[in-house]
Amino acid sequence: MLRGDMTSDSIQNQVEALREQIRYHERKYFIDDQPEISDQEYDRLMKELECLEAAHPECIMPDSPTQRVGGETILGTSAPHRGQMLSLDNTYSPDELYDFDQRVRKALPDLPLTYVTELKIDGLGVALLYEDGKLVRGATRGDGEYGEDVTANLRTIRTIPLRLTPIQPMPTVLEVRGEVFIPRNQLDVVNRQRIAEDQAPFANARNAAAGSVRLLDSAITASRPLDIFIYTLGYVEGIEITKHTEALTLLANLGFKMNPYTEAHSSIEDVIAYCRQWTANRETLPYDTDGIVVKVDSLQQQERLGTTAKSPRWAIACKFPARQVTTQIEAIEVQVGRTGVLTPVAILSPIQLAGATITHATLHNEQELIRKDVRVGDMVVLERSGDVIPKITAVWTEQRKGTEKIFRLPDQCPVCKTPVQRSEDKAAIRCVNVACPAQLKRRIEHFASRNALNIDGLGPALVNQLVETELIRDVADLYGLKQADLVNLERMGEKSAENLMNAIEASRRISVAKVLFGMGILHVGANIAELLINHFSSIDALATASLEDIESIHGIGPQIAESIVHFFSQPRVQAFLKRLKAAGLQWATESSELPETTASIFAGHTFVLTGSLSTMTRSEASEKIKERGGRVSSSVSRKTDFVIAGDLAGSKYDRAIQLGISILTEQEFTKKLSR
Repeated sequence: MLRGDMTSDSIQNQVEALREQIRYHERKYFIDDQPEISDQEYDRLMKELECLEAAHPECIMPDSPTQRVGGETILGTSAPHRGQMLSLDNTYSPDELYDFDQRVRKALPDLPLTYVTELKIDGLGVALLYEDGKLVRGATRGDGEYGEDVTANLRTIRTIPLRLTPIQPMPTVLEVRGEVFIPRNQLDVVNRQRIAEDQAPFANARNAAAGSVRLLDSAITASRPLDIFIYTLGYVEGIEITKHTEALTLLANLGFKMNPYTEAHSSIEDVIAYCRQWTANRETLPYDTDGIVVKVDSLQQQERLGTTAKSPRWAIACKFPARQVTTQIEAIEVQVGRTGVLTPVAILSPIQLAGATITHATLHNEQELIRKDVRVGDMVVLERSGDVIPKITAVWTEQRKGTEKIFRLPDQCPVCKTPVQRSEDKAAIRCVNVACPAQLKRRIEHFASRNALNIDGLGPALVNQLVETELIRDVADLYGLKQADLVNLERMGEKSAENLMNAIEASRRISVAKVLFGMGILHVGANIAELLINHFSSIDALATASLEDIESIHGIGPQIAESIVHFFSQPRVQAFLKRLKAAGLQWATESSELPETTASIFAGHTFVLTGSLSTMTRSEASEKIKERGGRVSSSVSRKTDFVIAGDLAGSKYDRAIQLGISILTEQEFTKKLSR
């Protein structure tokens, strides 16, 4: 308790002493994993500090341990990095590591080399800026020069110090880079909470970390079990560093959490041995890793080696091979998609793979089922491509016991019992009943998806309830729903119902091209929908267009044109369109809001996107190109003018180099957008 005659100076001293005591114990608990006091005693100290600050709010400082609780709204504003955050080139074999070593030695002849190897944590990269020892800003990687300001969210992570441990000499300005992650054993905890709130579970720990850091409400971020490893020094003032290993020691002394498995090596053979060691032992770690990072230790040598447009020449990532496990097919079920296509799906004995429990894997189509000779009861090899999509890569036929059962897709739709239509190659088997309940559910999900009408909260579970209770019989019925219709549904309270109604109302303002894409016309994807609307300007004009008119559009082939004409010729569709139009959805293009000079800067140019972009989605990039008069294609040809290459650019990037097509980095593309 404070005495009534205590001076302001003595109060401030008491508050600061208590903060230092709490910071010390936070470091011992969260960073060093060596707690010296009980949780109860820590809570008592924190409570005492909270009471002091509540009684004397003039003493509250942004770096106080009490200020981690969250509650601020994140605006997502752009934040410049003090030093550029480059991406890394990838290797996948020892031979490629030898090639990297030879390139380095050729550029640094006769100089002794030391490599530093680090585990590549599979999370979200961030930059933390400190001034005079205090955290002033945290940002995502973004395009490497600018990131998204997520300071309020990052302040909630206990392993990020709000104030650095004093050392001598003390850097005046410091920017560090780290990887935010969620431990694997905590992913199930987060997903159980999301399922209870009728939200889709995260596919893996990486997605969970990225989604948590970029939330609008930092109070929710504070409730997530986020952690961080700091892996490099990006910028520093007030202290001289000559080696990467020196920087790591400095960061540890300043109170940052560092990965304990970083090592230095004098030969590339030792680097390869390190990589093999962790390829074999990665599953023993409590967090996800997708490879190792190899860096030249000397900062002077790093400077001599330099960088390419997007990657340092002094560092490289050696990616681990895709994770594989063996499990058994317990059954094969048939799913009916929104266009009526029947897809066989393997029901698996639950198995942990790449940080997630896998219970299903698509078998694509009957042709693939026959080619791989997949049977119910088979033992199969399961792999997650990119540690995300589970797929069956092999069948262990030698382990068959004779009880396995051949599976073929049925002659009738498993949902509505309508006879199916088979293509000659068995690649597509389709239910042709447009009133099939399964198709209806998938069509509604597609209509509400992010790239279509973007109706947030209208997920598979809610769609199933709406259809099963007959509240909606087609997509147009969404716009006749009332909040009172929703509140009595399972897991749908007043607030959730209100949010959904607001999302449905907002969808009336979504662009006409997305409305067309949301209709789910066979073969009409988002890019094709844009082409059609750019040409016809309205859905009404497209609905009455001839086959020849549609085929005349560059990029539209006979199959697509026939599908469009067939769709709009159906009386059921015509009645549906009248109701959808009456609901007030966007039905025609409006004049561009961009200045005339901006709206035409890409006119006549064709773009292809490859790899992942960090500052926008590829769909958003495509929209920006089209807004400025450009055209977006899915494949590289001699008619392509520019290829925009993001991280992990693939074969399209290689094809562009072969054809001599101009390649833009994400940074170069965003600069063009701002002209």
